[in-house]
Amino acid sequence: MAWTLRALRALALLAGFYLISGAVLALLVGIDVLIVIGVFEGGHAAWALVKLLAFSLALTIPIVQGMFALRVRRRRHDPEPWLAVTEDEQPELWAEIRQVAQLTGTRPPHRVVLTGDVNAGVTERTWMLGLIPGRRRIHVGVPLLVGLTRPRLRAVLAHEMGHYSNRDTRLAGITMRGRDAILRTIDALRKGAEGGSASQAFMVRMYLRYARLYMRVSQAVARRQEVAADLVAARTAGRDSTAGALREIPLLHAAFGFYVERYACVGWDAELLPPVGEFYGGFRHLLADPGREDELAVLRAELPEEEHSLYDSHPPIAERVRQIEALPEDGVADDPDAPGALTLLHDPTAVLAALESVTLVGESADMRHLEWGELVHTAARAACDRAAEPLRSATAAEGASADLAGVLDVIDAGRLWTSLADRLPKSAEAARATGRAAREFTRPAVRNGLAALVRVELADTGRGRWELSWSTTPQQSLPADVAEAIGPALDAAVADLPDTAPLRALLTVRPDSAGAGSTSPAPGSTLPVALPAPTKN
Repeated sequence: MAWTLRALRALALLAGFYLISGAVLALLVGIDVLIVIGVFEGGHAAWALVKLLAFSLALTIPIVQGMFALRVRRRRHDPEPWLAVTEDEQPELWAEIRQVAQLTGTRPPHRVVLTGDVNAGVTERTWMLGLIPGRRRIHVGVPLLVGLTRPRLRAVLAHEMGHYSNRDTRLAGITMRGRDAILRTIDALRKGAEGGSASQAFMVRMYLRYARLYMRVSQAVARRQEVAADLVAARTAGRDSTAGALREIPLLHAAFGFYVERYACVGWDAELLPPVGEFYGGFRHLLADPGREDELAVLRAELPEEEHSLYDSHPPIAERVRQIEALPEDGVADDPDAPGALTLLHDPTAVLAALESVTLVGESADMRHLEWGELVHTAARAACDRAAEPLRSATAAEGASADLAGVLDVIDAGRLWTSLADRLPKSAEAARATGRAAREFTRPAVRNGLAALVRVELADTGRGRWELSWSTTPQQSLPADVAEAIGPALDAAVADLPDTAPLRALLTVRPDSAGAGSTSPAPGSTLPVALPAPTKN
């Protein structure tokens, strides 16, 4: 009853928002009418009329947009692409969803779509501001299928279905859409008021005060809705599986973002992609790698306690986990070794490939797909090429060949610190420096560019291949003697009195006479990178 009263109070405030907006619009229209009458009767300049009407329009447009935000949000298509799957194509997934809907006491969705983000949700095309139900669509993020077990995915689905299993959800749904509408109005007013008049600034302040009031009243409804959905999930999938899913989702958010940046998109600048079906599917390799076990365990234990904002509709994830774990024992154990949720899909490789075809569009549509090992090596070599480009350009400006041999020739000619280094891009501070200070500013850039050229040379002569590792970022594997000597050789080449002999001697070593491969990273290669801390779902 208390929840319903809060929802009704928020609904009344939402109605007040529309009443205020309607009153403001009526006032603006009235003023415009008086202005038009005054201009024509008084013979004032037409430009004054245009100016005043433009001012009125600047206030009117964002208010109208906000008033119709509920309608627009319901009618427009979701901005993110997805892959729709039918019951004939994916019978197990549909059966799981139907069973969850039955257990939660709500209608099953009419449509199931797969997305490429770490999220799940149910949307419904309602009428009368959400009071009359309509067709439902459930979207399930493939990273959840990759990273969750079947029982934990059931908990996630039950949470989303739980939003529709309570009788007062209709009012809560209107409340949530009202939050969105008011925020849209304020955002539009703020943009329109930038550099505007005092009247526009007053309008923004008025709506801001009303928005804060609405957010405070509606937040209790939003929070209670999330807690109620968590309880539905616990009753449906079990207390421990629900808590396990809540612990896992922030980790999956952090880990998947890291995976996309460091692995799936490692060859993006070189127009390269992982094997077909592996852009999303490759995430499982990162999660299953033994070298990441301790990191992942820490992320599971360190749940986010903070809120994203003062008016966040979700309680902190740590608080939600504590509430679920405080429930009485229900005898349903959570098995971390249960079958993965990806097993719900028939022919997951084909499904993941199909999802790529609808999510990786635009410039990525024509990119080449390479096997993981070849992708990492090719992308790393291309990155070194780009890193060496400033030094190549500077060498070409010296009249030498724009390659490693040309750089070494310019250094041997004594022009490293007299002209070559000055041709490299500099920061403002480096550009102002002179003498010894200028040299120290420039030395790292020269060494990094030279190291990149050396790494490309070693790769092209078969002595340095970048190896894929799911525990660290890719590293160039070098023969033992090269890995040990290359650092000092580079230092000698960029010393105050440069000496390229050690580097030349190192580069002339025959590949078949070099030592065994070394696990030491090559100069300038990336070191192991830790997964980022999770954020609240």
